[in-house]
Amino acid sequence: MQNMKKQPEKSERLVSLDALRGFDMLWITGGEGLIFALAALTGWPVFTWAARQMEHVPWDGFVFYDMIFPLFLFIAGVSMPFSIVKRKKRGESLKSIYWHVFKRMFLLVLLGWIYNGLLRFDFENQRWASVLGRIGLAWFFAAIIVLNTSVRAQLIWFAGILLSYWAMMKLIPVPGFGAGVLTPEGNLGAYIDQQLLPGSFCCYTYGDNEGILSTFPAISTALLGALTGHFLITENSRLNGLKKGVILLAAGILLLVLGKTWDLAFPIIKNLWTSSFVLFAGGWSLLLLGIFYLVIDVWKIRRWSFPFVVIGLNSITIYMLVSGIINFQTINEYFFRGVIDLFSKPVQPLINAICYILCEWVLLYILYRKKIFLKV
Repeated sequence: MQNMKKQPEKSERLVSLDALRGFDMLWITGGEGLIFALAALTGWPVFTWAARQMEHVPWDGFVFYDMIFPLFLFIAGVSMPFSIVKRKKRGESLKSIYWHVFKRMFLLVLLGWIYNGLLRFDFENQRWASVLGRIGLAWFFAAIIVLNTSVRAQLIWFAGILLSYWAMMKLIPVPGFGAGVLTPEGNLGAYIDQQLLPGSFCCYTYGDNEGILSTFPAISTALLGALTGHFLITENSRLNGLKKGVILLAAGILLLVLGKTWDLAFPIIKNLWTSSFVLFAGGWSLLLLGIFYLVIDVWKIRRWSFPFVVIGLNSITIYMLVSGIINFQTINEYFFRGVIDLFSKPVQPLINAICYILCEWVLLYILYRKKIFLKV
């Protein structure tokens, strides 16, 4: 990477990033319901298999739904070098960039608290850890590393964090369990959270994974994205877009192999954000980005991606809205109940799922046309 030179014009927004972000968000804003409805209606093996991919594994293992969270954080990391270059081109000082990084982290943490019910003022039962909070914190520390180190040093940080986390989880004993126990109750991360987080919160029950210690390896997920962004934003006379896309795919396959290999000693567990999980999810993230990058930004086949771009440009908006700010199912019933009832009972869940997604998308499209975007 030392031979690469910065190419300022490459700092423009990649359409593939917005489309991939929208693709990612689709599955937690109604897309999974569409798959469940297809599986129930058809009984086809492909949809039955896909439906199983739409539910988190109870503990160790990996399915597509486990990909959504790390993919979003990875994409945020990819955008980081583009954003920094853009701000430097505008003449912003390093102090100003630091302030932007801190403000973004704070707003994401705050939105995460609001998502979890902060405005109910039930502080005794408030859940302080959150998806947006983890994204904000992991992205923040990754940004600090990126702003102060070379690409080679960032790669060392990436590997060092994963190795350090592995050593902590395997070697530090937990009272009552000992060292190296990776059960929901006996792992080091759960013990630390039980000691430091208020209330009865334990972030390693089914579906919860935003605790204190496991945020540490999430920094590597953001750093992997930043390293990818560095690769895309730099120019080498021997590399064109096609070759870059192929390298992304090859790097993705390599990380999948490394992740599965490390899984033998340090299992792939999303709730613990294990080092093997970072590599394995990172591998899939690189593969997806490689495909989107080649098709959308290299081969310029873009029309199909527009619905995803509309979602991706307001991803935080739709994530917050579906938390309860807007009841899209009520809207769906109001506008589409008559249409849904035109179909037979077995088909109605499928039509309902389609109309539900349409309600969300139309709102996002209106915001898109009005150029209203929630940016943090």
